[in-house]
Amino acid sequence: QVQLVESGGGLVQPGGSLRLSCAASGITFRNYAMSWYRQAPGKERELVAGIRRFGGSTDYADSVKGRFSISRENSKNTVYLQMNSLKPEDTAVYYCKAENSYTGNVYWGQGTQVTVSS
Repeated sequence: QVQLVESGGGLVQPGGSLRLSCAASGITFRNYAMSWYRQAPGKERELVAGIRRFGGSTDYADSVKGRFSISRENSKNTVYLQMNSLKPEDTAVYYCKAENSYTGNVYWGQGTQVTVSS
């Protein structure tokens, strides 16, 4: 059974930081590209950041470049999203996604709420 479990969300003041984690099980983690998406109320889900299988290449949405950083530890089957200089517009449910481009398998986590508010 495949599971992606996000953690680390919460309430933070503007300008603060959070670190999200996504722990995967039931997949060969190193074979999967990992990414973080977010969905704010009334908006579509959007890509925040992605990282290739071996961590050599990353991509970011323009809105988070320079503030967020994605990384992975294949030995721990975990992907992280370090979020700094948080803004109220970063408020959303953040989802972890695993994708294997060779098999076409895609898996999602259940999401973790991030709220940026004073």
